[in-house]
Amino acid sequence: MTNNHQFSKLGLTALCSMAVVLVVSGFVRAGENSAPSWGFSPANLDTTCEACKDFYQYAMGGWMKANPIPSDHSDWSSFSRLEESNLSSLRTILETAAKANAPTGSNQQKIGDFYASCMDTNAIEATGLKPLASELEFIENIQDRKAVDAGIARLQREGINAALAFGSITDFKDSSQKIALAYQAGLGMPDRDYYFRDDEGSKQLRADYVAHVAKMFQLAGEAPDKAVADANRVMELETALAKASRTDVELRDPDRNYNKMTLAELHTLTPNWSWEGFMQAIGAPAVPSIDVGQPEFFKEMNRLLVETPLKDWKVYLKWNLLHNNAPALPESFVLEDFNFYGKKLSGTEEIQPRWKRCVRATDTNLGEALGAVYVDKYFPPAAKARAKEMVNQLIAALRSDIPTLSWMQPETKTQALAKLAAINTKIGNPDKWRDYSKYTVERSGYLGNFQRGQEFEEARDLAKIGKPVDRTEWSMTPPSVNAYYSPTFNEIVFPAGILQPPFYDPNADDAVNYGGIGAVIGHEISHGFDDEGSKFDDAGNLREWWTPEDRKKFIEHSDCVVKQFDGYEVEPGLHENGKLVLGESIGDLGGVVIAYTAYEKSIEGKRPKDIAGFTPEQRFFLGWAQVWGANQRLEDERRQTNTDPHPLPHFRVNGPLSNMPEFAKAFGCKKGQSMVRNEPCKIW
Repeated sequence: MTNNHQFSKLGLTALCSMAVVLVVSGFVRAGENSAPSWGFSPANLDTTCEACKDFYQYAMGGWMKANPIPSDHSDWSSFSRLEESNLSSLRTILETAAKANAPTGSNQQKIGDFYASCMDTNAIEATGLKPLASELEFIENIQDRKAVDAGIARLQREGINAALAFGSITDFKDSSQKIALAYQAGLGMPDRDYYFRDDEGSKQLRADYVAHVAKMFQLAGEAPDKAVADANRVMELETALAKASRTDVELRDPDRNYNKMTLAELHTLTPNWSWEGFMQAIGAPAVPSIDVGQPEFFKEMNRLLVETPLKDWKVYLKWNLLHNNAPALPESFVLEDFNFYGKKLSGTEEIQPRWKRCVRATDTNLGEALGAVYVDKYFPPAAKARAKEMVNQLIAALRSDIPTLSWMQPETKTQALAKLAAINTKIGNPDKWRDYSKYTVERSGYLGNFQRGQEFEEARDLAKIGKPVDRTEWSMTPPSVNAYYSPTFNEIVFPAGILQPPFYDPNADDAVNYGGIGAVIGHEISHGFDDEGSKFDDAGNLREWWTPEDRKKFIEHSDCVVKQFDGYEVEPGLHENGKLVLGESIGDLGGVVIAYTAYEKSIEGKRPKDIAGFTPEQRFFLGWAQVWGANQRLEDERRQTNTDPHPLPHFRVNGPLSNMPEFAKAFGCKKGQSMVRNEPCKIW
């Protein structure tokens, strides 16, 4: 699950009018005087639309009309509103820390000085590219292949994935150990297909990208003609790397992307590239083997190192240096970076205020130092306890469901129940906070702080190689409005940032909470049993624990979901990619089903009264729709559809509900209506 949850406005085979009668927003934080008493405002509704024709529009059309996209956003959603609230809270923390005379080396000093250095635009402008001078000089003086290799390693040490990505990963076949991983990388556009799509829009984006690279080179001091020529060299080299790269769908297959190879085998695969020399140069420990995610990519990289002219590699490395440090460079670089990645790719009209960018940067670089203060200030223990209780209820619901599955044999059911029982739950914040003692942060010099942050994180990651897995670690910071499932840890994680309205409100109606955070929790649990997660066992190892017959049946059930989402049209000629969004769509379907089961169980013998004319069951489904209420720019819809494993929100809401007879019963929907599929998909 991510926060890319937006609404597609065009080409959705919309069944309802966009006319809306009630237009007052219903999303507020707990404790505000205007908070709706039951967690969902009827003002969110579009009563001109029938629930059985297009439930998303019916449930959230009013909210969408009342919430146009701000000019500094590519979308505006329930996630966005909560993120904005969190940004304001974090800003208060950081401004207080920046004014405090905290002890040098303390976390308070580091978050305060990092934020202050980011906000000091006069110093940033005065510094210019000086902190990059040694890197630029090294690249300019490259005279041979060995120097190219050294340049790639030098950037990798700084957290820049030029030509490849290298780091630690939990061993898929032994989840107790961290091993080295080499992965395809090195592209400046969102994914490999952006380099090859043949439609006019994609061709224009490629032209815009080349113009952007050229402009960045000009800002760094190159003459216009040379900048254009160098940008074309970058495009040519990236296109060659893209041609050897796997698609986003192919990257979702853990079996195919696990290729543990000895150094001897690697020498055969890449005879022109010294893995021992590379690892020594970046400070990685010596290892006898490496997981090579995409061998064919590295075979091509090996060829390109020999056959591509040195001048092309030089400009490519220079581009990677400028591109990855752009957020910390003078404003001309920042705005040019935004011009392509914000405007061209996502349709955002203007850049966000400096303070928001600096809050996000602090969270990225010092997230657990900042998160510790955030949790202490905004996340009460009672919220954690209630979320844990709901997790247990949802696990219990799936535990009761698995034995009833007619398509699964007893042997596989036993394994599934064992995996479910082994799922670990993390809520709110880590039990052990990250140690930032080796990360030096100074009051002045934002680019230096930014670079040291990247180097610190790279070194921290590389140091894990060859060591036991630390299962206390988190992959998200506490303020994140997000959640995730880790297949190798077999755990579900819910940061404090998401455990707030509209996802969870302790003062709201239980039905809305179960439809909101309950379904989100169920979504993450279901990831343990989606097309990827189901390949890992209860200990987090990549192992086939299904019987062959049951795996075949699971694939058949999953294909139903693939076909369903393949049928959703975003705009003429552009459909959702069912295979790309399969994992998230299985998660949504399973999440809503088990959350609904858990809610029904919770009200046995004590059925709540109707509220505002809505039954408890109807309120549950309104809670689900409320999570995904959003508006989105067309450019960003296209980017998300092409690259993101999460479907657009319209489909996230209607897709799973149209498969559920419980939804049809709650709203009196009949066969033949759009929200009732003729051949519903059912897995869990």
